[in-house]
Amino acid sequence: MKKNSQILILCCIFATVLFGSCNNKKMKDENQGKDTIPFVRTVLESTKTSTIYEVNIRQFTQEGTFKAFEKHIPRLKELGVDILWLMPIQPIGEKNRKGSLGSAYSVKDYCKVNPDYGTDADFKTLVKTAHENGMMIIIDWVANHTAWDNNWIDAHSDWYTKDSTGNIISPVADWTDVADLNYDNKEMRAEMIKSMQFWLTNFDIDGFRCDVAMMCPTDFWNEVRPALDTVKKVFMLMEAEQTDLHEIAFDASYSWELHHAMNDISKGTKNASAITELYKNHEKQFPKDIYRMVFTSNHDENSWNGTEYERMPKSYKTFAVFTYLVPSFPLIYSGQEAGLNRRLAFFDKDSIEWKENEMTDVYTKLNKLKADNEALWNGSFGGEMVILETTAPEQIFALTREKNGNKVIAIFNLSDKEATFKINSDLSGSYKDYFTQKEMKFEQNQEIKIPAWNYFVLI
Repeated sequence: MKKNSQILILCCIFATVLFGSCNNKKMKDENQGKDTIPFVRTVLESTKTSTIYEVNIRQFTQEGTFKAFEKHIPRLKELGVDILWLMPIQPIGEKNRKGSLGSAYSVKDYCKVNPDYGTDADFKTLVKTAHENGMMIIIDWVANHTAWDNNWIDAHSDWYTKDSTGNIISPVADWTDVADLNYDNKEMRAEMIKSMQFWLTNFDIDGFRCDVAMMCPTDFWNEVRPALDTVKKVFMLMEAEQTDLHEIAFDASYSWELHHAMNDISKGTKNASAITELYKNHEKQFPKDIYRMVFTSNHDENSWNGTEYERMPKSYKTFAVFTYLVPSFPLIYSGQEAGLNRRLAFFDKDSIEWKENEMTDVYTKLNKLKADNEALWNGSFGGEMVILETTAPEQIFALTREKNGNKVIAIFNLSDKEATFKINSDLSGSYKDYFTQKEMKFEQNQEIKIPAWNYFVLI
């Protein structure tokens, strides 16, 4: 959904206060009064080296269909992608629609495939093809609101939030094409969960990316995850960075705060020390096993705030590399590997132009490095990050990660000036830069120079 970043952050804070924190303590069976075995969320081990790729079906090809996208799967496999996240694939509401085609996040029917994209059989074939290529598929799920002509509106108006005069309302003033759902209604919750299970049972998808997850109660999501896992062990990504949502429901979350810091550093309104402070004060709040999705773009950023070439004109490649070296679950948005340098229309047809670009090679190498080097694996499967102190903390962000004999040192100049500095740790030894394949030798207290917006990835 289109959103204002400040509103989203405030929503996260509000939701954390309002809904509080849950944990995996024993739960009492209300009818029997007996202790029941608590649900324990586990991350699928098959995702430990995964990179996620966001698929904008409407814009991905001229046809804008499942069949047309399916032809790209071998290319994406070669790129090194192994989780495909498809933006909502259900029919789009027509009432109060924005633009000519509407927002994919205005869902008309939770249990149908958008006919513009293809048939049920087409989607099943797409899922099968992805699985045959070693990829997982998760679909976008919009639980907070529906289209105004969703079949629930007339049949169950009590499932929606209403104002003092009894009229159904939108969740946010600007989101005029959707109607807000009422999570005080248990029947609606049950039907929502049943609808999510439908996609696991009928199409064999592998999980969900949940839109504005912080706008739905935590206790709802804590009902969702056990119910889904009874059908199939799933992978769950939330569009939020709310810590209590990780305890039971979600495996992965957006690193919004880090993303905003990268944008600010690129603009010159913050410097490299902002990232150091972020990791010291914020990232420690999250459980060790979960994944933080790190990105330079996504569908919202591209359409509403600009491409990475607009927001990070001199640093887009530097931060693309950065997203793989910090503890992360890296995201590639449709077209980034082809150097997509324009904003895609959100409510109208606007096909991506596919062409050769330097970022194809960059992302391919990054995905291979991540898969091959255990230190860079996701969550607790990878090595913890140690931030290295330097004599130029406002320019340089340096780190080391190590796991089972695999070690990586990464040094980033996050400024528009050449940096001359020393690292306050003994890194004495010989290394090879992953991208240039040049040998580099370090001695203790050695002075290092690195050009503006440049980086060393040493293995």
